[in-house]
Amino acid sequence: MPEKTKLWYLENFNLFSNLDEQKMMELNDMITDRETKANEPIYFAEEPSKNIYFLKKGKVKITKYMSDGSEKILTVIGPGEIFGEMVYMDEGQRSDYAVTLEPSLICAINKNDLAAFIEKNPELNLRFTKLIGLKLRSFSERVEDLIFKDAKQRIISFILRYAEKYGKRVGEQIFIKPFLKHSTLGELTACSRQTVNYILTELRDKKIIDFDRSKLVINNLGELKKYVSK
Repeated sequence: MPEKTKLWYLENFNLFSNLDEQKMMELNDMITDRETKANEPIYFAEEPSKNIYFLKKGKVKITKYMSDGSEKILTVIGPGEIFGEMVYMDEGQRSDYAVTLEPSLICAINKNDLAAFIEKNPELNLRFTKLIGLKLRSFSERVEDLIFKDAKQRIISFILRYAEKYGKRVGEQIFIKPFLKHSTLGELTACSRQTVNYILTELRDKKIIDFDRSKLVINNLGELKKYVSK
């Protein structure tokens, strides 16, 4: 990959925005790029925690496998996000798995190299701490959804948050492309695939949203928000 393109991707991570060109080049020399196919593991639970990852394009799910062999998706990572970052705080082994949902472009940096880089650029320390804080807040919001909201509210709350992160407004509509499989959305909201299908179809019949296999479109954001503000 051309150096200019690698730097362009790095500049689009909020953590590294506003770094000067020399620092960006120094950071660029520390990372390795990897193109992946869909359903390809990035790291496994119980393996040594050495790297932190940055997703340049594609989607990655962070998941755990239960004792009965079932899978529980914890979150979905999109372009411009960091994952596996908890190794920065902990010397132990990972407790989750990271697997691509679609063809992706991922870069990795050794956690010790990143720590040394942040030490030389202390403004990044506050950004990194804030980033982890935002992730913890997002996790807390999902836990609250599971406790206090019914299935429809959980699904709609997730769609609204997902649209805020990845949606693109075109006129009065918000396009999320690509969107998640209904089975994945069900995992993330503790709902069955059938429940997800039913609720999304109901919202489509009311013309609040539209969807197909490749995208989800919010036609009426105000009406959608009413379901979670009751």
